[in-house]
This record gives sequence, C-alpha cells and structure tokens, in this order.
Amino acid sequence: MKKNKSLKVSIVMGSQSDYKTMQLTEKTLKKIGVSFETKIISAHRTPKRMYEFASTAEQNNIGVIIAGAGGSAHLPGMIAALTPLPVLGIPIESKKLKGLDSLLSIAQMPKGIPVGTLAIGEDGAINAALLAAAIIANTNPTVKKNLNNLRIQQTKAVKKKPK
Repeated sequence: MKKNKSLKVSIVMGSQSDYKTMQLTEKTLKKIGVSFETKIISAHRTPKRMYEFASTAEQNNIGVIIAGAGGSAHLPGMIAALTPLPVLGIPIESKKLKGLDSLLSIAQMPKGIPVGTLAIGEDGAINAALLAAAIIANTNPTVKKNLNNLRIQQTKAVKKKPK
C-alpha cells in the first residue's frame, strides 16, 4: 500500500436499492474523517464498468474497496479478482433469503481471491467502514487518531451498572 495520506475508500454497490444499507458505510467513514467515493457498479448489468473500475482502482488512489451486493452477490469477488487491493464484502439483506444467499456467495471465494466478508446488512456496512478505516490508518495518522477516539467514545458510552 502506498505511504500516502490521501488514499481513499471506494464504496460500490450492485444497485440503487443497496444504497439504503451502504449509506451507513458513508456515515461511518465521514465520522472518522476517511475520504471516500460512492458508485453503483453491477457485476452482471455493467460488467465493462466493473472491469474498468477494478483494473484502475489502485492507480486512482483507492486504498480499500467496500463492495455491497445482494442475491448472487458476485460484485465483491469479481472486483477482488481484478485488483490487488483489499476488498471488503457486505452481503445485502434480501427479501427471499434474508441475505444468507449473499453471505455465502461473498464468503465462499476460491483460494487465491480473498474477500473480507462482513455481517449481513447494517452491521456489516458499519463494520466494513471501521475495518477500512483501520486499514487506511496504517498510512494516515489523522485517521488513526480519529479511529482511536471513536473507540474510546464507544467504550465510555457503555454504562457500568444497569438502571
């Protein structure tokens, strides 16, 4: 990874309907002060767009890619096959199988093409942002400080005794 403070996170999703979940990723990255971009890229409906994005992501100063996908959920794996960058996959909750289909598609990658797979839905969207921020923090002291402060605040928010 480049020793470059300006590395950003790219948030991609398969369709507009995924944005409801992926907005939580944006919100979390904003809170930590991580630069990001957001795009709709479908592995099935816009394969040329996906190929172009993935094959140029590293030269476009992307440090981590967060890919949300539902159903067959091929987007994270296909992007991971085309770039050496870390790819974090968020299974989007679906009506039919509640996101289990997406989870299995993202988690069951063949050896040699890793995708860091997070929880289904909202928890996964937030945790993907935190994990991406931790990766970016390796080369960005400001993000590291902000992430540490967020964790301290989270710890302080836990009550010592029930009321």
